[in-house]
Parts: sequence; structure tokens; C-alpha cells
Amino acid sequence: GFSCPADREKPWGTGHAILSAAGLINEPFIAINADDCYSREPFKILADFYANDQRSFVMVAYRLDNTLSSFGGVTRGVCEVIDNQLSSVIETDNVQKTESGVISDRDVELDGSEPVSVNMWGFTPVLFDYLKEMFVDFLEENGQELKSEFLIPSVVNDLIQAGRESVQVLRSNAGFTGVTYKEDKPFVMGEIQKLIAAGVYPYNLFGK
Repeated sequence: GFSCPADREKPWGTGHAILSAAGLINEPFIAINADDCYSREPFKILADFYANDQRSFVMVAYRLDNTLSSFGGVTRGVCEVIDNQLSSVIETDNVQKTESGVISDRDVELDGSEPVSVNMWGFTPVLFDYLKEMFVDFLEENGQELKSEFLIPSVVNDLIQAGRESVQVLRSNAGFTGVTYKEDKPFVMGEIQKLIAAGVYPYNLFGK
């Protein structure tokens, strides 16, 4: 068995969040961050994909420059894509726009056109089998750390590198907004108001 450290306060991460739905989902599904706005187009891209293919893992890749904050660095999964297949995802910290271009904590040149993961995935239920197995391994190695996280991009990357799964990449030029900094909030609220005014979303998303 496993005993959670008494002082741990953080959840176990996005991989564990998806694993918690095991037994409730029996068909292909989309997984996203609950606190980000992904635009409408990528959801249609995924829905159209799964209307014709019920067996594949898939990721929607955004342009890096469509996902950055004007108020500081963000973490993005910079992707290597070969023949529309995801080859690797490298979590890249402190990605931000500057007057001279896009910089990050990695020693790599970025121009903003790179495909990135913002955790918009399409999976089949076989993912739950992988997660059950890999979460046990994660707990054995990292379970006593107070801030360790079982992250879905790392899970996917490990599956790809081990040759256990392939992930098709669908590209989108859609906008992406999220509240990384408190200064982001007015912009995000404004973008949502634009969608309401355009009839994309109702004024009251839930209820009458």
C-alpha cells in the first residue's frame, strides 16, 4: 500500500485527475485544463476526428505565440512533430515575449511558430490501464515528495518514447487564454465577453 505524506497539500497532478475517472468513461474522450479557454475551433477539430477514428490518441497543437501571456513567463510543452505524429513533448518553463523575440529557460531558439501542448488531448479508455500502472511507479519513485506531480504530458511522452503508443497531432491557429497572472484576468474576461456578444456562448452558460 501507499501512505500519503502528512504534510502534502498539492493534488497529484493532471494524470491522477484523469485516472480518477476510470470506470466512468468507456469511449474516446477529450481532456483539457479546467481553468483555460481553448476557443471553439479545436473542439470541433477533435469531434470531427473521433467521428472517423475511435482508436487513436490525439493532441491539438497550438502555435506558441498564440498561448503566451503579456505579463510574464508561462510553462508550455514544446512539441517535436514528425509526419503529423508527436515525437516528444518538452516542458519548457518561463516562456515569454520580449522585444527581441520569444525566450525561455531552455537553451533553444524559439520564434513563436512552434507547436505546443496546452493540455488539449483526445484519448481512448486504454489510457486508464496505462495510468494505473504508471501511477504506481510514480508513487514508488516520487510519492514522498511534497510537490511532485503525475503530469499527463510526461505520461504521454513516456508512452511515446517506449514505443507503446503513438499520438496524432492536429494543428490549430486558434487563440488560447488563461489566467497565469492576475493581470491576465481583464483580458480573459474581455475575450469571453466577445464570444458572448458573437453568440458563441450564452450569457448564462449553466442554468436558465
